[in-house]
Amino acid sequence: MITVNKDNVLNTAKKLLLTDSPSGFCYDIIDMIGQWSKEMGYEFETTVKGCGVITVPGKSSEKVIGLSAHVDTLGAMVRSISGSGTLNFTLIGGPIVPTLDAEYCKVRTRDGRIYNGTFLSTSPAVHVYDDASKKARDPKNMEVRLDEVVKSKEDVEKLGICPGDFIFIDPKTTVTESGFLKSRFIDDKGSVACLMNLLQILSSEKIVPTYTTKVFISVYEEVGHGSSYIPADITEMIAVDMGCIGEDLSCTEFDVSICAKDSGGPYDYNMTTELINLAKGNEIKYAVDIYPYYGSDVGAALRGGNNIKGALIGPGVHASHGMERTHYTALEGTIKLLYAYLTK
Repeated sequence: MITVNKDNVLNTAKKLLLTDSPSGFCYDIIDMIGQWSKEMGYEFETTVKGCGVITVPGKSSEKVIGLSAHVDTLGAMVRSISGSGTLNFTLIGGPIVPTLDAEYCKVRTRDGRIYNGTFLSTSPAVHVYDDASKKARDPKNMEVRLDEVVKSKEDVEKLGICPGDFIFIDPKTTVTESGFLKSRFIDDKGSVACLMNLLQILSSEKIVPTYTTKVFISVYEEVGHGSSYIPADITEMIAVDMGCIGEDLSCTEFDVSICAKDSGGPYDYNMTTELINLAKGNEIKYAVDIYPYYGSDVGAALRGGNNIKGALIGPGVHASHGMERTHYTALEGTIKLLYAYLTK
């Protein structure tokens, strides 16, 4: 079995997490991934809508295996500007909105200017509003306070801010001495970090997978159509995405999650069984679970009409769509299980 470099994995994850990329604005991060791929010696191309495709030649081209992870994240967008100079916002994807209260953010104008701000309740002060603690935390009752001298809608417009501008949520990325990675958007940049480190190992060790492999980096997964198109020669696909934790699920932050079924139905029985057996045979800590409120890139690919079979694995992530956390052990296990699958 391969040796995984802990520092490389966590440093890659931090670089990805600190690069803003809500659904619809993934240009910078895809360029970064493209540069990494070329440095590793792999062909990189982009689809019309901006997804990345990395091709790894295999010993055989009898079939093509796809590995998919999404680099887009949750976010927000300016909906309108209030008369007092605050911003009303609309959500991108499904963040847990109460967790946004008091979070820092950045607003990017169409011409590239960046302004800092904070998500706040419209009743933000306990010394002023009797409903400060009780008011619902939702877009109707929240706004973005800009860190600029603005007192009116016209003042904000003079900054170049207008409806449709992206709002980037501060991920607050932290790595602890005990090996925890905590941040917003580990879903799914933790998995992208796993794929990039897997490719680095294959490249540096000159390891050729059994079958030609295409790594598909999707950019609209959080809004439902990330991999609705995939390269036509892919015949089986593993979505690498976060594993769920809580309720009656058995996954933890130290496990590789193997999902047998999500909201779109069961994953391919034979692929799922093979992944379970590979995890057992290589002594990789894993859990098999059912995710009732979940969809993946495989689901989007199948709904898009692609003739594939698919499976879903990924590192266990706590508190999804809020302040997320995983442990290095889960990231390492994910890399090792993918390696075992590609070289079996």
